[in-house]
Amino acid sequence: MQVYLSWLLVLLFLTLFIGFHPPSAFAQEAPAPSAIDTGDTAWMLAASALVLLMTPGLALFYGGMVRTKNVLGTIMQSFIMICLISVQWVLWGYTLSFGPDVGGLIGSLAWLGLNGVGLEPNPDYAATIPHQAFMIFQAMFAIITPALITGAVAERMKFSTFLVFSLLWATFVYNPMAHWVWAVGGWMRNMGALDFAGGTVVHISSGVSALAAALYMGKRIGYGKEPMPPHNLSMTVLGAGILWFGWFGFNAGSAVASGALATSAFVVTNTAAAAAALTWMFVEWSHRGKPTVLGAVSGAVAGLVAITPASGFVGPISALLIGIGGGFVCYFGAVILKNKLGYDDSLDAFGVHGLGGTFGALATGIFASKAINAAGADGLLYGNAKQLLIQAISVVATWVFAFVMTMILLKILDATMGLRVTKEKEITGLDMSEHGESGYNL
Repeated sequence: MQVYLSWLLVLLFLTLFIGFHPPSAFAQEAPAPSAIDTGDTAWMLAASALVLLMTPGLALFYGGMVRTKNVLGTIMQSFIMICLISVQWVLWGYTLSFGPDVGGLIGSLAWLGLNGVGLEPNPDYAATIPHQAFMIFQAMFAIITPALITGAVAERMKFSTFLVFSLLWATFVYNPMAHWVWAVGGWMRNMGALDFAGGTVVHISSGVSALAAALYMGKRIGYGKEPMPPHNLSMTVLGAGILWFGWFGFNAGSAVASGALATSAFVVTNTAAAAAALTWMFVEWSHRGKPTVLGAVSGAVAGLVAITPASGFVGPISALLIGIGGGFVCYFGAVILKNKLGYDDSLDAFGVHGLGGTFGALATGIFASKAINAAGADGLLYGNAKQLLIQAISVVATWVFAFVMTMILLKILDATMGLRVTKEKEITGLDMSEHGESGYNL
């Protein structure tokens, strides 16, 4: 009943919104032909499609790592984010993230329902592409970020509560974070924090929130007492490949133009991913005696996470070092730390995204160079120790904000809707108990 009431309120909001904003309010004048660069626009639309593909890639990556009885439920948690957050972004998410600044903390409601977000460029964010092209590119980041959290609570969260949690988390955690770091007037941006493509906004925020969710919800039934191996590693490898492919849009697209900076970001993204995959494989080989496929693909994702904040500020050799460091750090977090402390981060969302994003953000403060991007800053290695301090402040602020806000949301939803499926439903599996379907008819 509570779920139906929640969605009824959403529909009521939409009705009132449309009533107060007739179609004429959204009419835009035709953009001046000379204001838009067709090459930049084509690249940004392609990059948007690449980033969108990452969410189905994540669905396969996560889906292969759960047990057979939960594969559809896990895939659904990623896929439905494309639908839910796309609507939220158009209605209020974009204006809260990138709308006119309010105190450095949040965007105003001036662009509610994309009012005023038309086909002419907005020079504050992208002078050579339509404002809507920038908007839809940023929408893809907003979509995948809450989906990343599902890796920590896989196989045990109620789907109804998950939907409401994701909507609230996007509104009260992601949207403010995006404004702080990327929006004109955001306090982290004003401080000089560097985050080219989402180390803090996407990876630390989701990874730390994932840790909060794993700690609050507790372990899966049988965790640590019975085997829970991935049911389909071939699916996971396919998902990792799609993620790697889409990540070029994620990082190179953040140049918001098709030029030298996008090229540099593309090169360092590939370099870091490859270095991290090799590092994880060799560390695991030494630690456990065998080089696993799961380890190699996990390492690649770790490298992609680590290079994300630095991708527009470092060169290939720095990317190589960041990839190696990311492989070490994430192996430690996903394998050694998790096993030592005993928390059930089911698919290593915190170990890879939380710790990888943290390492990448700090590494940006070490390796960043204005020779790569004049609009950035030099890091510690280039004589600017202050940049590392700025990066550390942004990391700590992101950790605290994401963890506390997520805990608050979880407590409210646990008290009102309940977070976890019943013991019987968890044993049956979420595919049948939550969706009435089976991933395989064997």
